[in-house]
Amino acid sequence: MASGVLDTTHPPPSETSPLLGDSSRAEDGPSDEGESGNAGLPLVEEVAFGKLLTILMSTWLGVFFAALDGTIVATISAPISSSFNSLSLISWLATAYLISSSACQPISGKLTDIFSRRTGLVVSNILFGVGNLICGLATREWVMIVGRTIAGMGGGGLTAISTFITSDLVPLRKRGIWQGVGNICFGVGSGLGGIFGGYVNDNWGWRWAFLIQVPFIVVSAILVWIYVDIPVRVTDTSRWKRIDFLGAGTLVCALVLFLLGLNSGGNQVPWTHPLVLTTIPLSVVLLAAFIYIEDKVAPEPIIPVRLLMDRTVLSCCLTNWFITMAVFALFIYIPLFLQVQGYSATLAGTRLVSQALGTSIGSLGSGYLMRMTGRYLYFNYGSVTFIAIGTALICTLNLATPAMPPFLYLFISGLGYGGMLTATLVAIIAAVDHEHQAVVTSASYAFRSTGSSIGISVASAVFQNLLRSGLWSRLGHLGDAEKIIRKITERFEEISHLPPGIAAIVRDCYMGALRAVFLTTLGLAALGVLASLAMKEHKLHMNLARKD
Repeated sequence: MASGVLDTTHPPPSETSPLLGDSSRAEDGPSDEGESGNAGLPLVEEVAFGKLLTILMSTWLGVFFAALDGTIVATISAPISSSFNSLSLISWLATAYLISSSACQPISGKLTDIFSRRTGLVVSNILFGVGNLICGLATREWVMIVGRTIAGMGGGGLTAISTFITSDLVPLRKRGIWQGVGNICFGVGSGLGGIFGGYVNDNWGWRWAFLIQVPFIVVSAILVWIYVDIPVRVTDTSRWKRIDFLGAGTLVCALVLFLLGLNSGGNQVPWTHPLVLTTIPLSVVLLAAFIYIEDKVAPEPIIPVRLLMDRTVLSCCLTNWFITMAVFALFIYIPLFLQVQGYSATLAGTRLVSQALGTSIGSLGSGYLMRMTGRYLYFNYGSVTFIAIGTALICTLNLATPAMPPFLYLFISGLGYGGMLTATLVAIIAAVDHEHQAVVTSASYAFRSTGSSIGISVASAVFQNLLRSGLWSRLGHLGDAEKIIRKITERFEEISHLPPGIAAIVRDCYMGALRAVFLTTLGLAALGVLASLAMKEHKLHMNLARKD
């Protein structure tokens, strides 16, 4: 792949310049000034619409399947868990994916700055495909979790790196529109995933929901290899020596330990278990070590800590963090609520379509408004307000709620989520120099993916603890209470085999636990609204050089 740097002695890029600029200079190696002489300038320049669309579509195919995979698991997690006789596996199916995604996304920006976006995307496709293959063939619970972990490593890279590529090729003023189009691909994948997963499970079994994806991921990897060719910045230092192994290792370990302890506490083991009491404090120590390494030791930090001290960057990261906690908790437990109401996995999946549709419309709409006005601040305020309203409405759901309200409430929250994602992404890129846009986007994705893991873990802890306490409170007087409670917490389908009176009590207990989850998400959404208030307005330029 061609690689190169821009020479600051030449004119700045214009909208008619070729993608790779002057390739003859790019292949000569680093300039006399070194990397610092042109660090703030882009390595690529704007390309024709057709070529840009071809490049981005080749990356969005992987994004589509990463989104599809997420909602597939949301709708078939109960059948998968039942087949392994462990309802608590519901949390692990999502969390194993998100833990690995959270751990890998923060380092993807710097690594693809060094080794190229194309290499990063191809590796991500391979990991995602292998992970899904393992899940489709798994015969044991731990194998399933390993498969989800590997798939998460790839899926996280697919979504993050596609965003870096769009930022490489599109000026800030137009960035929101293209991000909106990319989010439509993500939204369509999310919307179809629930229906597809439920249909495949009801007709062929849940394993095929994973296996069918593998051939398409192979095609995605081939397209990326053919069409994505973004130059990397050349320096005199070896690529391997530029990798902050110490920082990357401490960050990955900190995230994995923290999320492992958080997900295990109150779910797999008591909060006082040595696993929880060891992993969470150790993760805090490693996080402190990571901050020190990035600020004082690493020559090329994975995430420059000083960037997070910027008011807008920190506000964007925290807004993504809290809002994504709320949204992903709902994404996992709304299908369970619908199945408690009596809907099949397929029908439960159709309810997620409205959330995906809202996300697509909100993202593209806010991108268009930012293109027209050159502003993003008030659109972000409106977006997080929509999320809070949608989440508050979801808290009113009960077992007697008709079919339409969940559609509407999920659409409202999705509308706000899509707008928030686009507005905060544009804001965080606008707040830093061009050379830092990939690493700061990685930081944003780290907060987002960590937030999704924490949100699901917190929701799972709330749900599991309140469900068990509610069941023992209502059914503890029965002679075979322990047997009944064990069955209905391991296999959701066991509810249909209970006597009508006991089944009604069990459904009430499920609803009580779910309502507590929904109220928790409302609190998280409120924190996201507060975090967004610290954001500042920055200029959105019309060209990549940010010279207008």
